[in-house]
Amino acid sequence: MVWNADLSFPLSELEYFLLILTRMSMFIFAAPFFGERNVPQMLRAAFAVLVSFVLYEAITPHQYVEYETILEYTMLVLKEAITGLLIGLAAAWAMQIAAFAGQIVDTDIGFAMVAQMDPATQMNVTVTGYLYQYAFMLIFMVTGMHHWLLRAMAESFTLIPIGHAELALDKLNTAFISFISEYVMLGFRISLPIFCVTLMLNCLLGIMAKVSPQMNMFAVGMQIKVLCGLCVLFLTVRLLPRASELIFAEMQAAVSRFVSILGGTA
Repeated sequence: MVWNADLSFPLSELEYFLLILTRMSMFIFAAPFFGERNVPQMLRAAFAVLVSFVLYEAITPHQYVEYETILEYTMLVLKEAITGLLIGLAAAWAMQIAAFAGQIVDTDIGFAMVAQMDPATQMNVTVTGYLYQYAFMLIFMVTGMHHWLLRAMAESFTLIPIGHAELALDKLNTAFISFISEYVMLGFRISLPIFCVTLMLNCLLGIMAKVSPQMNMFAVGMQIKVLCGLCVLFLTVRLLPRASELIFAEMQAAVSRFVSILGGTA
């Protein structure tokens, strides 16, 4: 028995699928958890193709984009790449709040010089930054935020149809400035307990230096700050789930903000 299957398909279907694949590939390249450097590239590419195929079958009817020249189709590809990249970066930048908070903590307690290259992000991260990053990444996976990211990306094809993304630079600049302000504020809120303790300790050491000038407060203060900082860090570990809620809320807000701007609804 000979099985004859018709595997032919119109070229417009392939072009539409490639646009979906472009947006999804750029999102997976930039998003946290999916775009980590320790994830094999072949696995990321296969996952992007798989999710793109599922979305291709789920998006009905297909809203084809008309073009006349190869240059116009190239502009469509670039527009989809920028859309996926911005959505992924919005989530990735929110996760970097943990590293920023860790740098503030390590600067206060004297661990700023113990920075190492993180192979996952290709950035210099301090000791506490490592702790916060991997703790928040663990909570990120346990709470199912990676599922939320995939759902948000899937819904972006409804809010931002293929080829209809609006790159409003003025609104994007406003969104970036708003995100940076929230980035700094959340970083300081997470590191606030250790920051307050070291501030009071510095005031106390300053008073002792005036009272007893013969004592070497620089040598004594470094050891006391490290000891007090580690004690406060140990006592505030239980607050990490609450801090992760703040980061994840900012991640959701940032992703929603960029999707609204790209979709022209903001």
